[in-house]
Amino acid sequence: MQVHIRKARVIDPLSAHHDKVTDLLVEDGVITRIATGIKTDNATVIEAADLCVSTGWVDTFADYCEPGYEHKETIKSGLATAAAGGFTDVLITPNTRPALTDRATIGYVQQKATGNVVNLHPIGAATRNADGKELAEMLDMRTQGAIAFSDGWHPIQNPGLMMKALEYVTAFNGVVMQLPVDAALSQGGLMNEGPVSVALGMAGIPQLAETLMVYRDVELARYTRSRLHISGITTAASADMIRKAKAAGVNVTCSVTPYHLALTDEAMRGYDSNYKVAPPLRTEADRKALVAALKDGTIDCIGSHHHPHEWDAKQKELEYASEGMAIQELAYNILWDSIRKTIGIERLVEALTTTPRKIFGLREQSIAKGAQASLTLFTTTGNYTLAAGKGRSKGVNNPFAGQALAGQVLGIINNNKVHINK
Repeated sequence: MQVHIRKARVIDPLSAHHDKVTDLLVEDGVITRIATGIKTDNATVIEAADLCVSTGWVDTFADYCEPGYEHKETIKSGLATAAAGGFTDVLITPNTRPALTDRATIGYVQQKATGNVVNLHPIGAATRNADGKELAEMLDMRTQGAIAFSDGWHPIQNPGLMMKALEYVTAFNGVVMQLPVDAALSQGGLMNEGPVSVALGMAGIPQLAETLMVYRDVELARYTRSRLHISGITTAASADMIRKAKAAGVNVTCSVTPYHLALTDEAMRGYDSNYKVAPPLRTEADRKALVAALKDGTIDCIGSHHHPHEWDAKQKELEYASEGMAIQELAYNILWDSIRKTIGIERLVEALTTTPRKIFGLREQSIAKGAQASLTLFTTTGNYTLAAGKGRSKGVNNPFAGQALAGQVLGIINNNKVHINK
């Protein structure tokens, strides 16, 4: 395999070529030349106006549903979605049937992803069957390749069990991941509690349902001196707590979803179940605070919270509709469309590359001669529209389909393979 990348702006602070426009030659999965005006005869050529290249992007939280829910997504369709979205590495949730709760299930999903251009990293269930009752054999799963531990869409509610999970992973410097959702305070809620929910007559979910969980888990991480990652914060108060905890030396990191940077609870005025997510869309003040927290590094990385559903799961009364959006393919476009006037592309790329790799112990990548090629190719100018029904995901719950969004993902190079978006 020989790939010639022409006149690309390198965005990689770890590279000597950072912020330079140059050619790259990739041969048999290795970057063999970085120079202007490279000449090739039989190489696959990649070029575009405003072409940018970075190390491969990481999505820290996505649901591929297999085994057990293949009608929603499969590992094959999920990885195709990731490749189209520019991700070379994806952490997948354990909420399958059976759950990713032992060596066998971890090994199963790894085997299904063998040979793909995208690297799949399973998150092991922190409790048996991800049911929040007793701890799973996390060390066993770790030796099989589980990258972190979480109950995924069903965060651990029992504080004693959460403390035990945090204590357990200190033995191997593991990470416990948690969604900031207090189930009791969220029960029955359909959207953010506030003026919009009152105007629409919908049951609201108070911000306290998130901030109380964030406070609890940060204090548990402080007490156990363990590593905690909070996935998908949505409020200004959560960002402020995490900022102060980091300053105090607590080993806590966090992510944000693309849609919480793009949307607010105003999107619920149309009673469209595609905007029903957990945690819910919050206020404009919260959205702006999240953008600021991403800019200053309080928010470390991006988790798409890709949560695909079939038509029947969403097209029903809001009370009964499933939560989530299937947006991994458009994650970059949603992000860049939302933050480009406030945050530079270098900071966004950092949140998609070096920071998540450091948090979860993935191999560090850099754009240098002789390095293995793990690359994402994209633009920051122009627009891209994903036609409704044309996405790679089996999930139909993508409210951004049909919208013109900023930037474009051209493809990825990884594992000595090339994926180019057509």
